[in-house]
Amino acid sequence: MATLSPAGASGLQVRPTPRPARRALPRPGTVGKFVVLGVAVFLTLGPVVWTVWTSFRPQLAGAGVQPGFSAYVDVFAKADVLLLVWNSVLVTSLCALGQMVTAALAGYVFARVQFRGSGALFALVLATMMVPLQVTIVPVFMLIRGMGLSDTLLALVLPAIPTAFGTFLMRQYFLGLPDDLAEAAAIDGAGPLRTFTSVYAPLALPGMAIVGILAFNYHWNEFFRPLILTVSERNFTMPLGLVSLQGNLGTGSVSTVLAGVVLSMVPALVVFVLGQRPLREGLTAGVGK
Repeated sequence: MATLSPAGASGLQVRPTPRPARRALPRPGTVGKFVVLGVAVFLTLGPVVWTVWTSFRPQLAGAGVQPGFSAYVDVFAKADVLLLVWNSVLVTSLCALGQMVTAALAGYVFARVQFRGSGALFALVLATMMVPLQVTIVPVFMLIRGMGLSDTLLALVLPAIPTAFGTFLMRQYFLGLPDDLAEAAAIDGAGPLRTFTSVYAPLALPGMAIVGILAFNYHWNEFFRPLILTVSERNFTMPLGLVSLQGNLGTGSVSTVLAGVVLSMVPALVVFVLGQRPLREGLTAGVGK
């Protein structure tokens, strides 16, 4: 179409109507990113969604079908879930708190206290991260037995308190804090320990939260050490206690096994959700410095 507009002495002038602007098509790079993210989300959440759905899948009951929580009821009937949860909460909480304290102290010393051989000692601490757990489990077991702590919950807590990764993380965190704080505390007469407890420790709470959250999630799902260091069922943790449900796989009751898996995921998920803010703050601390 065309529109007529008044002109001068030449009469009428024809002016074309502007066409509507076309929407820009997404770039191939953007489409590729969405495809990759979609595949990653599917591979990550797909097994979790299938596990939860199967745990609620209808269970055969005679000639009919009975949907609901029957698999979860079966878990509580075949395993002492409350005892397993209590043991896991106690062990993982003590491990997380112990690692938060020891990692903060060690990280502060390596970052702020100057002494001869600190670099070599820190390198030795980092080198322990390269040693598999299966290599050290026998010496740890012998030490635990020599201390008279065999088949106890303390046998799971004490060896897990030192953490090389937590020490490294807290050292880097303390290095990112201002040096002026230590100088001001020294002028006021504060020693290294007082400077740590009164000045640096409160500022390092986000970093300590990272250590605690990661330690809780790791030790909550730990299976190998409880398998070696505990014998009595009263000292079993959640992952080890759920092994008693694997006999249901032979009878076709997969829902019972997966219901136990879902129950074991709930506490770790709650801790992660509650600790998401300090975890995010700790990971992004120092970015704007």
